[in-house]
Amino acid sequence: MPRILFVKTSSLGDVVHNCPAVTEAARRVPDARIDWVVEEPFAEVAALHADVERVIPVAIRRWRGELFSPATWPELGAFRRLLRRERYDFVIDSQGLVKSALVAALAAGRKHGFDRASAREPFAVRFYDARHAVPSELHAVDRNRRLAAAALGYRTEGASDYGLRVQPKPEGPAGLYALLFTMTSRADKLWPEEHWRALGHALEERGLQCLLPWGTDEERRRCARIAAAIPGAVVPQHLTLKEIARLASSASCVIGVDTGLAHLAAALRVPVVGLYCGSDPALTGLEGKGRHRNLGGAGRPPAVAEVLDALDALGRQR
Repeated sequence: MPRILFVKTSSLGDVVHNCPAVTEAARRVPDARIDWVVEEPFAEVAALHADVERVIPVAIRRWRGELFSPATWPELGAFRRLLRRERYDFVIDSQGLVKSALVAALAAGRKHGFDRASAREPFAVRFYDARHAVPSELHAVDRNRRLAAAALGYRTEGASDYGLRVQPKPEGPAGLYALLFTMTSRADKLWPEEHWRALGHALEERGLQCLLPWGTDEERRRCARIAAAIPGAVVPQHLTLKEIARLASSASCVIGVDTGLAHLAAALRVPVVGLYCGSDPALTGLEGKGRHRNLGGAGRPPAVAEVLDALDALGRQR
């Protein structure tokens, strides 16, 4: 019964992009038991995967900011003991960073990772027992799948299956609604607020209520500005990732900028339109079996009309 440990710690989009590799590993390796090390804010997503037996949260981001806190070093020790509770046949670092390679090095088992030409941080390869070449120009989902396949000894096949299992949110809106993910980590990835307002008006005219989730206070203020100009729009209270996933699973459609939340919705096979303004969708665009469209590109934000046309096309695929 092979034991496999995936190390993919962050960020949200990267964690979602690792899910198809986990699904394929579970299907292609008979009787595999799979664990996953992931940053604590994203542990809820890994826990939604049907094939993950144990989620091991790590707090690298928090620990780096609290190195001199009396609580940090005992937490580090507890994490190390938890990680080494099992001996793994395969430890796969699909992050390709020094921090993730160091986490993989703490685990008991043979370590697999990208080779020097493939890793995001070449120094990380020093911590691997086996190094695998994976083309850098591939989509992130394909890179993760290729690495896992090389480590576990099979060839990737078929479309990506994220393997997430979510129960619809029973206390969600009674009618039809659209989720608008307006926030992202980089200013150049934002879609103009006036575009969101125009889109919201068009969706309201189609009978859809607009919901605008948020994560930080700044994002909440941005959502509030946009919602104020859209009839019936709602900025909900702060939601966990699991709550957002449940809300997304029952949405009529999702429109989002290049953010992990849009990828999460696509993983749930909800109709999603991805808005790319400062990044290349060929590398990090929405991907998988579901109904989705990637619009725009670096320096080429899509027009509102393009988004509405994409939603119409997705509707015709039903």
